[in-house]
Amino acid sequence: MDALITNFPLWCSIFAILFAQAIKIPIMYISTRKIEWNLFFSTGGMPSSHSSGVTSLATSVGLLEGVGSTMFAITVVFSVIVMYDAKGVRWQAGEQAIVLNQLLRDFQHLTTEIKNWPKKNEEEKRRELKELLGHRPSEVFFGAILGIGLSLSIYYSFIH
Repeated sequence: MDALITNFPLWCSIFAILFAQAIKIPIMYISTRKIEWNLFFSTGGMPSSHSSGVTSLATSVGLLEGVGSTMFAITVVFSVIVMYDAKGVRWQAGEQAIVLNQLLRDFQHLTTEIKNWPKKNEEEKRRELKELLGHRPSEVFFGAILGIGLSLSIYYSFIH
């Protein structure tokens, strides 16, 4: 149990993920002047918590095990795969969700005009797909910088 509690890469990565999720709220507030607390539990956005978490993991493993270790190599390859997925596949899924949601809105508008659905508001009739799934390259980049920076700061402040 002590090994789990003192596992620097684990806790550093979890902290990096939570920190990245938390700073999405003030970043959004600065750009829109709206506080959106749900961003803490949401996917997508600036910075990428996926990138922050995996780069923090790789950095902390590199600091403890050395950059020539097998564990460092594994975490770096894992990080690249996660960041590629966050930027590529998940971003494209979000783009497709935007198009599908517009098609649903258009179809619902047509059926409303044709049938004149009584007594139901539009939100009760519609279930939208989540559009903010992935990350722009800049979001992945800044998430990675955040993860590396947090790991280095924590390591040199508390471990080394």
